[in-house]
Amino acid sequence: MIIRLRGRPALPSTSGRAGGGRRGCDNRGVVESSAGRPAPPPVEARSLAALVVAHRACTRCADAGLIPSARPVFSGRPGQRVLLVGQAPGPVEHDVTRPFAGRAGRELVRWMLRAGFADEEDFRARVWITSTTTCFPGRRPDGAGDRRPGPAEVALCAGWLEAVLHLLAPRLVIPVGSLALSRLLGGLRLDDAVGRAFDAAGRPVEEASPTAGRVLVPLPHPSGQSRWLNDPARRRRLDAALELLSGLLDWTVR
Repeated sequence: MIIRLRGRPALPSTSGRAGGGRRGCDNRGVVESSAGRPAPPPVEARSLAALVVAHRACTRCADAGLIPSARPVFSGRPGQRVLLVGQAPGPVEHDVTRPFAGRAGRELVRWMLRAGFADEEDFRARVWITSTTTCFPGRRPDGAGDRRPGPAEVALCAGWLEAVLHLLAPRLVIPVGSLALSRLLGGLRLDDAVGRAFDAAGRPVEEASPTAGRVLVPLPHPSGQSRWLNDPARRRRLDAALELLSGLLDWTVR
């Protein structure tokens, strides 16, 4: 079955600066070999079960003095075909060790129900949920919200995301927010990405099928601190993205 993707029109180019928003895709996070298949993960794990055990025990960022304490937050199980990648856990997620458990998570679940999941339980049962960095980065020095993970934290956590991409082999990847988008689709901005679908190399796609390879559908971050969705035109882009997801769910999670 081929799914025709009826979101926003494809970008005119994926090289150079397309519409002022893209400097070319460097495939960070979506690691592929020259044969087009995912490259072996840098983290030594031969199965998802082994990966989960190793990831839960990770203390790299805390050992480097980058975060107050290490408590990796993610959820998933073998056989899932959708990977959702956020920015980083917040204090609620840190406390309960459950991704998207706070206010932003409730908004994300509402989006997922609009995309076609039956309820929150259905969403969490069918989607591997992780983030660009999987430990709470702490509060901002001025106390105005959570701190955005820095490049050193992203680099130390990169192997875990690459390992999940390799071992889970998801058909659909959902980057949530600008940090996850940058990690998975290089220099593409939210304004140029939300409402469109891309292949693993960062090229816009207009149709997808179970044999056509991985598809990425970016979303904005559901945090109440984000002002991105204050613009009605951007909310329409979110609507288009959720419509894309609704069509893709038929061959990724049904």
